[in-house]
Amino acid sequence: MSIKHKGVAAWLALLLGSLGVHRAYLYGLRDGWLWLHPLPTLIGLAGLNRFQSIGQHDAMAAWTLPLLGLMLAQGALCAIVYGLCSDERWNARHNPEQPAAPTRWLPVLAAVAALLLGGTALMATIAFSAQRYFELSAEAAGG
Repeated sequence: MSIKHKGVAAWLALLLGSLGVHRAYLYGLRDGWLWLHPLPTLIGLAGLNRFQSIGQHDAMAAWTLPLLGLMLAQGALCAIVYGLCSDERWNARHNPEQPAAPTRWLPVLAAVAALLLGGTALMATIAFSAQRYFELSAEAAGG
């Protein structure tokens, strides 16, 4: 059984968490939650592609693009949780009966970066979604 490093898991969650790579690292490919990550991310990427090619008035992009932002934000949230978890609790959960390895600053730096990037992704998603909701509501009302 290999040792699961908290810093590696935190950085994987931050950089590739929207695809579930951190779950594959921690729990293996048989993890059910892992397979719920790629589909919304790919749908969101398709929405981003439509948004870039068709423009901001595409209704399909308006409903699919926020999935990408939400998946990026959830990856950042996982990075924060992993990065700020105590070493004792981490080892009890992911490295039972293994000696505790010192984590140093790598997980903390991942948590700080996740706060910045995840907060930005979440706020951009909320702003985009609210703007498109009110625009589409106004168009439906005939205004």
